[in-house]
Amino acid sequence: MRVAGIAHLLYLPWITIWVNIEFFWNISSLIDTVTKASDVTNRPETPLLDRVTFPADLKDIDDRDMPKLAAELRAEMIDAVSVTGGHLGAGLGVVELTLAIHKIFNTPEDRLIFDVGHQCYPHKILTGRRESIRTLRQENGLSGFTKRAESEYDPFGAAHSSTSISAGLGMAVASALSGKQRNVISVIGDGAMSAGMAYEALNNAGALDARLIVILNDNDMSIAPPTGAMSAYLARLASGRTYMGMREVGKKLTAYLGKTVDRAITRAVEHARGYVTGGTLFEELGFYHIGPIDGHNFDHLLPVLRNVRDNGQGPVLIHVVTQKGKGYAPAEAASDKYHGVSKFDIITGTQAKATPNAPSYTKVFADALIEEAAHDEKIVAITAAMPSGTGLDKFIDIYPDRCFDVGIAEQHAITFAAGMASEGYKPFAALYSTFLQRAYDQVVHDVAIQGLPVRFAIDRAGFVGADGPTHAGSFDTTYLATLPGFVVMAAADEAELIHMVRTAAAYDEGPISFRYPRGEGVGIDLPERGSILEIGKGRIIKDGGKIALLSFGTRLADCLLAAEDLEAHGLPTTVVDARFAKPLDTALIDQLARNHEVLLTVEEGAVGGFGSHVMQYLAHQGMLDQGLKFRPLVMPDLFMDQAKPEAMYARAGLDRKGIVAAVFRALGTDKAVSSTQA
Repeated sequence: MRVAGIAHLLYLPWITIWVNIEFFWNISSLIDTVTKASDVTNRPETPLLDRVTFPADLKDIDDRDMPKLAAELRAEMIDAVSVTGGHLGAGLGVVELTLAIHKIFNTPEDRLIFDVGHQCYPHKILTGRRESIRTLRQENGLSGFTKRAESEYDPFGAAHSSTSISAGLGMAVASALSGKQRNVISVIGDGAMSAGMAYEALNNAGALDARLIVILNDNDMSIAPPTGAMSAYLARLASGRTYMGMREVGKKLTAYLGKTVDRAITRAVEHARGYVTGGTLFEELGFYHIGPIDGHNFDHLLPVLRNVRDNGQGPVLIHVVTQKGKGYAPAEAASDKYHGVSKFDIITGTQAKATPNAPSYTKVFADALIEEAAHDEKIVAITAAMPSGTGLDKFIDIYPDRCFDVGIAEQHAITFAAGMASEGYKPFAALYSTFLQRAYDQVVHDVAIQGLPVRFAIDRAGFVGADGPTHAGSFDTTYLATLPGFVVMAAADEAELIHMVRTAAAYDEGPISFRYPRGEGVGIDLPERGSILEIGKGRIIKDGGKIALLSFGTRLADCLLAAEDLEAHGLPTTVVDARFAKPLDTALIDQLARNHEVLLTVEEGAVGGFGSHVMQYLAHQGMLDQGLKFRPLVMPDLFMDQAKPEAMYARAGLDRKGIVAAVFRALGTDKAVSSTQA
């Protein structure tokens, strides 16, 4: 207490003098700001965006013209996304912020990293890609996310959240080791800050005292409400040379008095400032916190960014408040701020939706889980910030106390589910395949080793089209089926999905998973409630004689079509739905291997999955030495760029023609159809 009192006596007179000097020093700046704002409306209309091909061109744009340029950039983005579809709301919210960063900093020499990448469309327009922006998320077009191979202005690829601070810190430290004076700016949304990885990186950055600028884009509920003129004024003062210089000088002076006094004085000053501007958490982690400031106001953004750039202090966190969907009324009015949209009419905002022939797999899962929950009060649902994407928003409407959205925190989600399972509940963890990857250690250590009955509902299995390789469900069968005691299923159609939901609900012996793709089902009649499947047993769909097609997942429909083509060539074909990758239906596999000349496994997953487990079994049984022609068809060993899903499956050789071609190659005939599948 006495040390803190000494700290206040030492610092308060100096702080008072500094505040008065800074206040009068900035009076002229405040008056000039008002004058500039009034001048904007009187300036002539010019096509400013046409003058900007690369960020360096922004240096020639007057600060007073930046609002006009922002309006043009926002209009260009809306027009482009209306043609291609994509992530609209996030990009609209960072138009001013993106312009300000590129204007103040020297990209690409200064590194700019966008977390997740949903908000990168304005960035792409400003970095030499305006002419191709209407190829966004299309085959052979621009990625919907930042991508290193696409532009030098994309220093780090991003599509999963909460990676930007870690990556930025790595770049900052590497630059320092190389003796390079470089700014590294990581832009991270408030939602991404719910992931533990972000805090691990913040903690490490503070400990290293690295030259790193983190911009927290707060676009939902403001963490700290004051975002008006006084807050902006204080942020500008706090980011200026005078305050930051005094802070550093003061720390050096008090160091002579001992570390205890030094810490006390520094903490007293930071806590005093925290009462006005917030940021104590980040200060405790070692960051210099600035804000919150209005992320749509250039008079707030530009001075602060210039100060931070010129001061060379680090690490720094700037809290910027923005509005997702800003500047487009339909997006501002939408509950999700138009997070992800299909093609839409710019005037009305109406999205173009194809008339579905069948319900989506996601909807079928949600309805089936709701049905099971009505019969079993122990069933609960867990999602990681994707209630609508996984269909659990419907579950929440009916069972709000039995559904848990844990935020972007997949690791926590799985261990949280394991904890509930250990207490006798039946948790369904509904995650995209690509996001479940982030929690693999928890799946192994907290679920599989303990044999806890967590149910994994794995959405977006296989190719996902426009979202490309970062969101493809390629690896879940491989990384789950390798774990002892795991039951691994894949639904061949929407009716099978309903059966698997009920099977998972009834299974208490250990962890169990079932996977299903994005998009619509095949349009078959659906049962009111699923049946409990016998664990590890497949089903024969069609009997043949010479060729056997063993499908795992929704490639079953193409297997049936391929069987028609093969039989037209005089090759009677058996088609089987495996249902289970683990445990395998070994009796069924024995039957297929003994009674057919060719056996193909077909799956929407990478090498190492279902086909590999079948081959392992056949090899140990000696069946591969008895003349059986076995061929596992899987997704190719590459990260396939975005395209329509049907085009991606054709390229992978997993469609009707590709399956037929693989059979003919196995037989050694010349009737093969063009395919890339070896």
